[in-house]
Amino acid sequence: MKHINKCTQCLTYTLKDICQKCGAKTIQPKPPKYSPEDKYGQYRREEKKQEFKDKGLI
Repeated sequence: MKHINKCTQCLTYTLKDICQKCGAKTIQPKPPKYSPEDKYGQYRREEKKQEFKDKGLI
């Protein structure tokens, strides 16, 4: 079974291991596994909050 991949350079999606547009390597864009003891959740929330402030949404 093939999974969808995302190009690291041009950010397009493909089923290939190498991007057809730019020739860069592709990765599988999967979110991290859920864990009730989320060690890095605080940092992700702070980063998201800062991103919203930078865009003027907060």
